[in-house]
Amino acid sequence: MAKKRMLHILYSTGFLFAIHSAFIAYIDSSFLASFVGEKYVGLIFTISAILSILALSKASLFLSRLGNYRTTIFLLILEALLLAGLASIKIPLVTIPLFIIHYAILTVLILNFDIFIEHFSDNGNTGSIRGTFLTVINLSWVIAPFIAGSILTNSDFWKIYLLSASAMIPVFAIIFLKFKDVPDNHYNHPPFWETIKKVYRNKSIYKIFSASFLLYFFFSWMIIYTPIYLSHHIGFTWDKIGIIFTIMLLPYVLFELPLGKLADSRFGEKEFLTIGFIIIAISTMTMAFITSSNFLVWAVILFITRIGGSFIEISSESYFFKQVDDTDTNIISFFRNTKPLAFVVAPLIATIILRIFPYQYLFLALGVIMLFGLRYSMTLRDTR
Repeated sequence: MAKKRMLHILYSTGFLFAIHSAFIAYIDSSFLASFVGEKYVGLIFTISAILSILALSKASLFLSRLGNYRTTIFLLILEALLLAGLASIKIPLVTIPLFIIHYAILTVLILNFDIFIEHFSDNGNTGSIRGTFLTVINLSWVIAPFIAGSILTNSDFWKIYLLSASAMIPVFAIIFLKFKDVPDNHYNHPPFWETIKKVYRNKSIYKIFSASFLLYFFFSWMIIYTPIYLSHHIGFTWDKIGIIFTIMLLPYVLFELPLGKLADSRFGEKEFLTIGFIIIAISTMTMAFITSSNFLVWAVILFITRIGGSFIEISSESYFFKQVDDTDTNIISFFRNTKPLAFVVAPLIATIILRIFPYQYLFLALGVIMLFGLRYSMTLRDTR
């Protein structure tokens, strides 16, 4: 009963934490473009991702010394201050470093939440628990773009960053009051290269790591370049883009919880992972050939891409967390490195493509890359 109650508190806290990051996720690239131009936005994300990888590689060491609770409290305070700085400072030499540090802090905080969730989970219900947590988080991602799009006028991004900083206050309060008595287990922190070897030798973890990397590769590409494409090339206003993104993200709320339960009880994750990669590849390639500025057309095609994304996300999360427990912080942090690693690689590739091909071919290339996910999903040893 105590575990169930703490999970419910974590779901609520996860929603608030996710909405703070969702408010700004789809305006970050446009915000940075106002300082460095749209062709070089990807490089800022690459630098941010490299710092995130370094931070995650040292996370187990800090967790062993401070514990998950103290680390989380410290990072939540720092994150709120960084967001307030982004809202108020307009000097590129200050703003860009603030963004880079914020991005790295956000990545480590996701690991902190993973550890809390894993502490109150058991393998028999991993798919259901992760499905519920992801559904709650993704509900915030559905709501946030609509709110941000409604507030954002004349590219006054500071309003959204200030709103994001404000959302951290209840997150801090709940963690501070409710999680101080959560015990810390022994956190493994072997050398980074030893973790890489362990992951590579365990083919199940290696394949799900690769599948997750491809999903975050997709996310990074789309988060950086879709808002710019829709606003600067297709011609949508931010209020329209906010509604499109709200519709686009609905599959994560609609599908992940039932898929997580099915992965626990009937099918395993392999089938859903394969279906997801097929859907995401075909629909993303289709985007390159859409020249219409029709609102409904873009809402539908982006909705379909996220059907594929939702299948991949819940399958990879459920499968991975059935292989580890909350003491395996080195493996969990390595798994969470898929996001910053993708944000290193994807923008570099996209920057090269943009110097050779028109903007819309970014989506054709991304769809082709997603097909490589079938190599990992179809050879995965299923959990059922």
